[in-house]
This record gives sequence, structure tokens and C-alpha cells, in this order.
Amino acid sequence: MGSLALAVLLAGLLGGGVVAGSQAVLGDGGSVSTSASDGIEINNPDSATVVTAAAAKASPSVVTLAVNDGSQGGSGSGIILDEEGHVLTNTHVVTLGGAAADPEIEVRMSDGSVSAAELVGTDPLSALAVIKLENIDGIQPAELGSSGDLNVGDQSIAIGAPLGLSGTVTDGIVSTLNRTISVASSAVEDDGADAPEAPEEGSEEDGFEFYFPDMEGSPTQGSIHLNVIQTDAAINRGNSGGALVDDEGRVIGVNVAIASSGGGAETDAGSIGVGFAVPIDYAQRVAQELIDTGEVSHGLLGVTVAAAGSQDASGETDPGVAPVMPGFTVGALIDDVPGNTPAADAGLTTGDIITAVNDRRIEDSLALTATIREYPAGETVTITYVRDGAEEETEVTLGAT
Repeated sequence: MGSLALAVLLAGLLGGGVVAGSQAVLGDGGSVSTSASDGIEINNPDSATVVTAAAAKASPSVVTLAVNDGSQGGSGSGIILDEEGHVLTNTHVVTLGGAAADPEIEVRMSDGSVSAAELVGTDPLSALAVIKLENIDGIQPAELGSSGDLNVGDQSIAIGAPLGLSGTVTDGIVSTLNRTISVASSAVEDDGADAPEAPEEGSEEDGFEFYFPDMEGSPTQGSIHLNVIQTDAAINRGNSGGALVDDEGRVIGVNVAIASSGGGAETDAGSIGVGFAVPIDYAQRVAQELIDTGEVSHGLLGVTVAAAGSQDASGETDPGVAPVMPGFTVGALIDDVPGNTPAADAGLTTGDIITAVNDRRIEDSLALTATIREYPAGETVTITYVRDGAEEETEVTLGAT
């Protein structure tokens, strides 16, 4: 497999203009109608497609962010959540990749109007953030769908400001669900509890690496692990924080990352049809907690788990070693369970291989970390694991990360 570099979509250009025109919406029975409100341009309503209608419905709820902190600046996209002016976006957009703690934020709406905004809160572990508009006149909150109802092959439409080009619409399909990605982030101090062990120095790993572009070198503090929607809708730098919507214009995800061939942190490569979005079901919980408290709760299992591919495949398997095929894993191997942790209280022990959380398959240690952190502290989950070749289950009440 050729090496690929994955770049988190921190935009490097300030947002451009928007296109004003008629707005097409989905009417009863899926028909297309028009109104005079500002949105994408529609010259021939009679030939408008489902994508046209869905994009026209959702576009007024997608905004362009310009973020400045002294000599530094960047842009990204956001999604209007409510009539109070809360906007959902990405942490790396509003912090300029972790470089700005108190940035100045301006937001351009789809009708061309501009409003200042204040930062409500960030959650680096989910890569999400919320800001609040000062001017809320005429704003249109997005309709949120359910990522839990998605199927592979469903239509997906990305809306945002790639390279600062506001109001850009691209379409594709949902390529896969629950794809686990790992993103290097300067916004977190370390990987934290439940994080997979780092590979030994000099070891080679198949798979992807994630970076924040427009930064010199790679972030050095830690990584975040996310379960995401994968789509082949074209996503480029500047789409960060923008909407991934379904064929009815409902938001199903928050665009966050792309895969690009080549390079590393400094790559300027664009979309190759492998883009990622944070599922809206997870994003909605994170956003609401940021709005309510300014903080987000993430679950804690309290274990150390082996890195994917850390065990060599062989004809015989030692006790406590995850059974793997060359280049593949079949679960998350527990290397250590400290006392007085949720995992210890539930009876999990070193050598157990976790294969599912609430019927969600766990293929490796990264997937376990990402999945556990999607649940809030205090949530009770069912852990499926293998011990001495036998599959067992236990209930775990998660602690707080």
C-alpha cells in the first residue's frame, strides 16, 4: 500500500463572496419549489435535481468563518444551530490549529451579511467547537438529521468554503460508516486515558497519518481518535466545520478531515475522494454541552490498550495476546487495568480482547478509544470481550476522561 497523508481541514484562505439567487426547497412529495430568499443560484427550477434542492435548503444555514489572532489568520466553515446564533464548527478553525486562545472571529452569512462572533467553547477530543453570533437578524438554523439512520451508499452533499470559496456544493455518497481516524493535534496535551500505546521507535505502520496543514511541522502534543462518516463528496481545505447533508438537506455530519496523497503536514494536496465528517448524533451532544456548560463530558474505561498491529501473527498464540492476521487486528488487547477504574470494577483484566461496545464492533485499539469517548461520563455500556478463547460480556459504568 502506498503511503498517504491525511490533512485536517484547517483553511488557509479568508472566505470569499457568496452567490445570491432563488432558493429551491424540497416541497411535499419531494418536488422543487422556489422562494426569493438568498441562497445558491438556480437559473432553471424545472431541471433542478435532488442535490440542487437539498443544497438550496441547507446552504443558508452554512456560514464562512474568518479567524484572526494578531499576525495569524485563517478561515473555515460553520453550521447555524439555533435562533440564538450558536454556530457549530471545528476546534482547529477557531484556534488556528491550537495557535490562538482568544481569536477575533467574523462570520459571513449566505446572504453576504457579516457578524462578529464570540467563542463559546471548544472540545479538542471531538475536534468540535461552538461560537455565538452577535447579529442574529434573519439567520436560518439548520435542520439536523440522524447519522444513526444512514446507510452506505446514501447520497451525501458537502457545503462550505473550500479555499475560502463560500457556498461551494459538492456531492457523492456515504462511502462507509464508523471509520476510525487518528489526528495529530496541538490542542490536546497527550493522548490521555484509554489511548492506545504508541508503536515502538522505528516500527512501521500501515494506514494514515493526520496533520493540521498550514503549520510548520507536525503537532507535538497528542492525538485525537474519531469515528467518522467517510464520503467521496469533494472536501478541501476550508470545508472544515461545514455541513455534510443528506438528500433532504438535513445535516448528517460536520466536515473535519480529508485524505491526501503525499507529503505530511505541509501538503497542499486537495480532495482525492476520501473525506471525513463527525457524525451529527455525536456532534449534537457535544454542541449542546458546550452551549450549556462550556465543557464536554467524555467516557473513560480506564485501561491501557495495545496499538493496532503490535502483536506478531504466528501459528501459536500466547495467553493474553490478541489473535491477529498479518496486517490486521480483531479487537483491542488490554495491556493493563489499574485498580479503582471502571474497567477493574467491571471485572476486565489484562489479556482480555475487547471486540464490541454496545454491539458496535471494535477492530483495534484506536476504535475502542474513539468509541468510548463518544459516550458521556456516567453512561453504562455493554463490553463484549474474549478471554481464554471464550466470548463474554460485562456492564461498565464509564468514568470521566
